Amino acid sequence: MSDRRPLYVTRPELPPLEEFLPYLKEIWDTRILSNNGPFHQQFEQALCEHLGVRHISLFTNATMALVTALQSMRVTGEVITTPYSFVATAHSAMWNGIKPVFVDIDPVTLNLDPRKIEAAITPQTTAIMPIHCYGTPCDVDAIQAIADAYNLKVIYDAAHAFGVRRMEGGEMRSVLNHGDLSVLSFHATKVFNTFEGGAIIAPDAKTKQRIDHLKNFGFINETTVVATGINGKMSEFNAALGLVQLQHVDGAIRRRGEIDALYRKLLADVPGIRLLAPPADAQPNHSYFAVLIGPDFGVSRDAVYEALKAEQIMARRYFYPLISDFPMYRGLPSAAPANLPIARAVADQVLCLPIFPSLEDAEVERVVSVMLAARGQAVFGGPSVLPDVPSQPSGLLRSSTLALST
Repeated sequence: MSDRRPLYVTRPELPPLEEFLPYLKEIWDTRILSNNGPFHQQFEQALCEHLGVRHISLFTNATMALVTALQSMRVTGEVITTPYSFVATAHSAMWNGIKPVFVDIDPVTLNLDPRKIEAAITPQTTAIMPIHCYGTPCDVDAIQAIADAYNLKVIYDAAHAFGVRRMEGGEMRSVLNHGDLSVLSFHATKVFNTFEGGAIIAPDAKTKQRIDHLKNFGFINETTVVATGINGKMSEFNAALGLVQLQHVDGAIRRRGEIDALYRKLLADVPGIRLLAPPADAQPNHSYFAVLIGPDFGVSRDAVYEALKAEQIMARRYFYPLISDFPMYRGLPSAAPANLPIARAVADQVLCLPIFPSLEDAEVERVVSVMLAARGQAVFGGPSVLPDVPSQPSGLLRSSTLALST
C-alpha cells in the first residue's frame, strides 16, 4: 500500500544525531580511529557496569568474536551445538576446524535440550556451544553440570541476550556470566547495536588478556607476537556510538515490551497460533516476537509469510532452514532429520513478526489483520491446501501456548 511504510522484522535503533556528533568531533581532532582508543576503553567499562559483568573484549562483529572465543578456549575435535540458530554459530566452529555435532532443542524454550546432550558426547567432544534463542536463557545449570562431569568448555552464543537476566539466589543476575565465555552481537538487527560489533564476556582478567591478544594479531607489545591472532578489533566509531546507545537502550527495551504485550493481546486465543512467552524467572529483552503457526490456523506458515510480504510486511522465518540442512552440514550424521524432530517441526512453523521501538500500535494491528485475513480467505473463501506437517512425537509441540525463553 503506497501510503504505508514497509515494515521489516526489525529496524535499527539510532540515537539523535546531535548526541553522536561531539564524539565524531573528538575522533576527528585526535585522529585515533582504532587500536584500543579512549572510546573503546570507555565503552568496555560502561558495558561491564550496564550488563553486570566483570570483563568484556570488544570485537568488530559477533562472528569474529565466536571464532576467537573457540580459539581462546583451545576447543578442538567436536563441539555440541544447536541446529536452530543463525549459521554463524556453526560456521565459527568450522572456521576453527571443529566438527559441529547437532542436538535437538527443547520444545518449550527452543534452546539446546540438556537431556539430549550426554548421548552426543564422544571422546572427541571438547565443548558445548548453546544459544539463548530469542533471548530466552538456556538451562544454564543443567548444561554446566554436564560440562563439569565430562570436563567440557561451555561457550554461549548470546547474540540475542543483551541485558537478559535470570533469577539467581533471590536476585536478577546477568545470564552472560554463565559458561566459560559468552558472545554478544551488536549488529544492526539486535536490541543494542553499534552499526556492527560484538563482544566476548570473560570470567577473569587472564582470559580477557588472552582474548585481547588474539583479536590483535597476537601482539603483546610492539615487537612480540605470542599467538596466531587475527584483526578483530572494534573501531572508535563503533565504540563511540555504543556509548551513546547505552543512554537509550533501556527505553528501547521497554517499548519492545509494550509491543510484545500488544501482539499477545491481539493474537490471544487465535486457533493455530502458538505464542512463545518468556519464563517467569527471567527478565527478557523482547529481541524477537516469534509465533508458531500450526495446521489449526487453516493456512501454512509460508502462506502467511507470503501474505504479509504482499502487504510490504517483511516477517522472517527465524530459523528456517535449519543449519543442519545447509550443504556444508547436511552430510554430518548428527544432521539427519530423524535426530532433530523438534527443531525441524519448529523451523517449519516459526514466523518472527516485526518488533522495534518505533513500530506504532496501529502498525502492529496492521500486521495481525493481514495474518487473520490470510486465514479468513482460506477458511471462508474456499478450500486451502496445507503442506505436509512433519510427524511429531506426542507432546513435543502442544496445541496450547508454548512458553519460550528468548
